[in-house]
Order: sequence, then C-alpha cells, then structure tokens
Amino acid sequence: MNKEQELLRKKSPVNIRNKKASFEYFFVDTFTAGIVLTGTEIKSIRMGKASLVDTFCYINNGEIWVKGMNISPYFYGSYNNHESKRDRKLLLNKREIKNLQEATKQVGFTIVPTLLFIDDHGRAKLDIALCRGKKEFDKRQTLKEKEDRREMDRVRKRF
Repeated sequence: MNKEQELLRKKSPVNIRNKKASFEYFFVDTFTAGIVLTGTEIKSIRMGKASLVDTFCYINNGEIWVKGMNISPYFYGSYNNHESKRDRKLLLNKREIKNLQEATKQVGFTIVPTLLFIDDHGRAKLDIALCRGKKEFDKRQTLKEKEDRREMDRVRKRF
C-alpha cells in the first residue's frame, strides 16, 4: 500500500477495524474490495454502525463473499431496513479472486476483513487480507512486543 492510499484511509470519516485479526493472524497479502450493499446499509456505515468482529471471507462459484459482518439497521429507516447479518458480495478482479482461491487451498490460510472505510467518492470499501494463523507462542511474542513498545513510550514521555 502506498502513502496516498494510507492517507485516504486515515482521512476517511469511517474507520472500522478488526483489531483481533492482527493478533490472531500474520497478514501475507492485502487487497481492497468494494462491497455490494442494499438499501440503508451505506447510511448505517456512514454513521459508524458496523462491526467486523468474527468475520471471514469465502469464495463460492468464482465470487468472494464476506460472512458475519454486522451492519446495524438504520435508525431512521422504515420497513425497508436491511438484515443486519447477511452475506455480502465483495467486488474484486477475477485474477485476484483466482489467486486468493489458490492460496486458501493451502493448509492454514484464510481470508479475513481488516478495515472498513469510505473512500473519497463516498463508496464503502473493505480491506481484506490473506492470512496465516498464529501459533500460541507467536501470540505471546506479539503481547511482549506490545508491552515493550508501551514501556518505551512511557519512558520517552517522562524525558
């Protein structure tokens, strides 16, 4: 990801992260995908009423889908409101989907959503990552590194 793309994600009014994913997995490769939304879903996302907890992606008939993504019903919606937890189709190139499908056939690899944001054209985008699961000792190492960084910041702040 280049600096322009990172700036776009930071500048976005909506940044919904899957914090657990970086603790549970090593990110091998990342992709940015569009999402097919219906009705009032985009309004709920713009209000920040979405969650990526316990979500994953799967490939079915050459299409990639995200499962378990929660977008709360729009508060001002009527009978037209959407289902909060439904499978949503992601928009990627055929070549990217084919590469992801081949990679997930290997043992230990999965596709996990990491960030939901609004781009500069007002469209909802989802960053997904091809991930390899961490072992228990890797998770302990991650916690140690996080604590060390905090301790260094505390010391730096004092002086």
